[in-house]
Amino acid sequence: MKLGFLYAGQGSQHPGMGADLYEAFPAFRTVIDGTKVDFDLKKVSFKDPDGVLNQTRYTQPCMVAFAAGLTAVLAEKGVIPAAAAGLSLGEYSALHAAGVFDAATAVKLVAFRGRAMEEAAAGRESAMMAVLNLDRALLQDACDAASDLGCVVIANYNCPGQLVIGGEKAAVEKAAALAKEKGARRCLPLKVSGPFHTPLMAPAGDALQTYFQGVNFALPRIPVIFNCLGNVMGDGDTIPALLVRQVQSSVFMEDSIRAMAAMGVDAMVEIGPGKALSGFVKKTVPEMPVCAVETAADVEQLAQTLERLIKEKA
Repeated sequence: MKLGFLYAGQGSQHPGMGADLYEAFPAFRTVIDGTKVDFDLKKVSFKDPDGVLNQTRYTQPCMVAFAAGLTAVLAEKGVIPAAAAGLSLGEYSALHAAGVFDAATAVKLVAFRGRAMEEAAAGRESAMMAVLNLDRALLQDACDAASDLGCVVIANYNCPGQLVIGGEKAAVEKAAALAKEKGARRCLPLKVSGPFHTPLMAPAGDALQTYFQGVNFALPRIPVIFNCLGNVMGDGDTIPALLVRQVQSSVFMEDSIRAMAAMGVDAMVEIGPGKALSGFVKKTVPEMPVCAVETAADVEQLAQTLERLIKEKA
């Protein structure tokens, strides 16, 4: 059975994530214990007593270490992807699953990325909003009309009926008001620490470009669908260039899910806290089976679900 792995992005993290996996699976413990960061990753992920998990510089390495550990657990059970993608931060986990870099390198990269994004956002009065039930073209018109107040763009194309805008606060608020006038059902402010996936993140992109010069990127063993393309990379693309572009441009998650479905995967597996990507799949390709895996119980349930799907396919 061909599986597409989808890796969760920032925003789905919560204290306690991975604690049961750490107790249940040696493969998960090996990844977590082998992770080198400048803070106590287990303490922040499992308990977060100081309330720092939602800060970007902590969130990103915790999330990627969690994903790498769970990927190792699934691989040990023979559950491996035929294709991979991830939402924003999750793209690094997808690249790890494809063999582009090991778990330690993935965590090191996103630790740097998290700091660079925090620094790029510092001192900016920015905002991001989810816009529900409005056509892409109409929302783009709203952003264009609001750009006289500053930068505002569609940062995330999540699924049919769910888009996210981001940029300078005044421009985002004007675009949201115009979106409502154009028929948007709701515009919901997001609790984020910066205008992610907008041109305002260009300083983070510049920092990553320099940092990547000292990193070895192997060729992916399986297709990876990139956020900024909504597809696999082309002949003229390189992984470092796409990751630099990703941090400061739109995430085409809906397009990525459609591209993965078009590759002929039989089911998709969401890896990470929460079930946001499973929801995107159900709204984008409702006929596609999708399973979310976050806990030790989910790992055991996945085996049963895949067994059932194999029988149904036969």
